[in-house]
Amino acid sequence: MDEKKLSPFAKAVIGVFEEKEPVNHEQKISVNRFISEIASWYEKLRNAMDLQDDEVILKNSIERILKRRLLLGGTADKVAEPLIRELVWARYFSDNTLPQSVISKTVGIISFYQELRHNILAHHPSLKEAKVNEWILQLMSCQISRLLKPNKEKEAMSNFMYHLLKDSIVIRDDSEDTKNVQVYLAVRRAFAKDDIAFLRFHLFRQLFPEPEAANLDQITKSFAKGYHEIERQLNYKLKEKIYVYVKRQTPVFFILEDVLRSHKGKLEELLGNGEAFAQAVIDACTAKYKSIRSKVTNAIIRSVFFLLMTKVAIAFAVEGTYDKLTYGEIQWLGLGVNIVAPPILMIIVSLFIKTPGIDNSRRILNKITAVLTEEQPTLAPTLTLMINPKKTKSLLNTIFALLWLGAFILSFGLMKHILDLVHMNIVSQAVFMFFITIVSFLSYRINLTANAYTVDKGQGLLTPFIDILFLPIIKVGMKLTDGISQINILIFIFDFLIEAPFKVIFGFFEQLFAYLHTKREDLE
Repeated sequence: MDEKKLSPFAKAVIGVFEEKEPVNHEQKISVNRFISEIASWYEKLRNAMDLQDDEVILKNSIERILKRRLLLGGTADKVAEPLIRELVWARYFSDNTLPQSVISKTVGIISFYQELRHNILAHHPSLKEAKVNEWILQLMSCQISRLLKPNKEKEAMSNFMYHLLKDSIVIRDDSEDTKNVQVYLAVRRAFAKDDIAFLRFHLFRQLFPEPEAANLDQITKSFAKGYHEIERQLNYKLKEKIYVYVKRQTPVFFILEDVLRSHKGKLEELLGNGEAFAQAVIDACTAKYKSIRSKVTNAIIRSVFFLLMTKVAIAFAVEGTYDKLTYGEIQWLGLGVNIVAPPILMIIVSLFIKTPGIDNSRRILNKITAVLTEEQPTLAPTLTLMINPKKTKSLLNTIFALLWLGAFILSFGLMKHILDLVHMNIVSQAVFMFFITIVSFLSYRINLTANAYTVDKGQGLLTPFIDILFLPIIKVGMKLTDGISQINILIFIFDFLIEAPFKVIFGFFEQLFAYLHTKREDLE
């Protein structure tokens, strides 16, 4: 590949990867190693209770800490430094890497959003206080996360992907602006792995001026209008179809990003040598395929832990109570099957997950060559959508809806029939189905992880039949997992009844160790 053949967008992205980070000579934030060791293990335990992508764990931790400290009456001056120190304790950042100046910048961010919250509630009484609080906490957490861990390269790749894909999607009965916003959001979800909080934050930054004191009044006045527009875009009717289309193109950009990161400082030489570049892409694909197994293993461990920590109590509370009332004692065999069988099933399913091969790597190489050299590469056929399609096929849609309902009846009816054969009572059956739906959804997520780098994957011969049996179960599992995660009592206990005193103790001992260190220095 000749560097002169690169498209203007490709050159701009490569330029971002070639930028050198300026050396920061400020004094850095340091914490006690012993405290950090304990705190990091606690953080791993706490994060295992939530099913969340790695890309949002830092932001979610910031939000969790802010919620706890601000709820207890903390002010920006009192919250900022403990927040940063907690993050270093938990090893989101290595010791002596964050400059001291981030503390004062964090104070400014918290102060701004606290004042913005006060102004919004005063000037826009139609907005619910609970929703405003949620927004402010999310915006605050996202901006602090970006302050502490900026990622210009990921931002550049996301914008690159957006520019290449936005013209491949057409919405016939809506505006071009709305379509562009939806493609942007889909790219942020699929490639940058942004959650709802980050999506709100990015749209907020697009609609409003810089979040600083000088713009506070302007943001306050137009907040309600911006709020409703952002919520409209986030709940857009066609968003999932656009997201699925965009997600199928992400492997090309993931591999390209990996190649550009791993060859920083040598990209001009690499791009000037076609064979070397092709080998670099193939090597990057191979490395990613090898990493899939470890990612799948980690996903299994986290999922099993998620099940055991958050769902076992339901089995004891529901099935155990029923057994006591009906039989006078707990039926341990049935209870044990309901607890043990689903995680084992998930592990068995994961063993059959396959990784891509060399043919997939060659397809990725061809598409990467196209996105680097063509201004408008064709990565996939154009997706044409309508918000209100003509209802000329109402009979056909009715038939499909009935078939989908039939798939639900078939899936759960077959499961109930098997459970009847082993003489499981109705409550035990309900608990078993509850677990199986969740495990099916978690297994589906793990399978998506394994196929994160697969492009142009065709359907297998048995895929339609498997879909009929398992898609209804997976769909129910997704709803249950999302719903129960919102009311997880164990997470509430950890966040407010355990974490708060733990972090107070950590802070006390860190100050004690620092005091003892100064006394030891006096003896030298």
